[in-house]
Amino acid sequence: MADPAPPPDLGSRRSRILAGAGGRWTAAIGPSLIALASTAVVVGLLVWLIPKSKGYEEVKTNFFDRAQFDDSLPAIAEAFKTNIKMFLVIEAIVLVAALVIAVMRSLPGPVFFPLRVMAIIYADLFRGIPTILLVLLLGFGVPALQIEGLPTSELFWGGASLVLVYTAYVSEVYRAGIDSVHPSQDAAARSLGLGRMQSMRHVVLPQAVRRVIPPLLNDFIGLQKDTALVFQLGVVEALNQASIDVAATFNYTPYVVTAVFFLAITIPMTRFTDWLMTRDRRRRMAGGLVA
Repeated sequence: MADPAPPPDLGSRRSRILAGAGGRWTAAIGPSLIALASTAVVVGLLVWLIPKSKGYEEVKTNFFDRAQFDDSLPAIAEAFKTNIKMFLVIEAIVLVAALVIAVMRSLPGPVFFPLRVMAIIYADLFRGIPTILLVLLLGFGVPALQIEGLPTSELFWGGASLVLVYTAYVSEVYRAGIDSVHPSQDAAARSLGLGRMQSMRHVVLPQAVRRVIPPLLNDFIGLQKDTALVFQLGVVEALNQASIDVAATFNYTPYVVTAVFFLAITIPMTRFTDWLMTRDRRRRMAGGLVA
């Protein structure tokens, strides 16, 4: 008769489990601690070195004057509302217009060839022109034509320029999302009796839009910053108001105030975008593991 198997060594098994957990913790946390430590060292060196530079006091007076900061803050805050309004209106228009352009470019078949060509020309043209150049061309050129019925507002044409440029960029983001949806999804919808446009609307687009939300937010972070470009047309927004204050006081602190306002908007949007991308990555990994 065979000897009974020895009882498992629970102590050694527990040790192996703890050792494995410790290794995983080290692999996950170790790089973060190293990055945090290196960042602290770099920041510490900058904090130590910058005050020792020869021009530190002059820069501090010209860019970080507390009295100038407090004096310019209310006017710049009021002007920054124009940037916020522009951003919200332009974003709403771009979301819809870019989706239309992306769908036009994704339509198959020879009958839709002219629409595809128009969408390609539009995207190539307005992605190729520098945004500031288009703002100047439309903002100064169109009102100079003096065509009856066309708006002459610099704010309108500055906003129109941003709409044209960002619609081109966002349409490519949408198109990438549409192309990422497997053709079998459309084929399955068509086999159930849905038409081509019904399949696009109910099957392809919902999946495509969900996949491109993080890059869309990245584009809109850029849009929020580019609303400052309309100051070239004389629109009194945050940057233009800061320039007015700088010209009156010969102190550059109002520019710092403007930067603070833009950071207050863009940093939360950036962190939210990172969180969405991380969540989407985890969902994809979980889906792969389940599959």
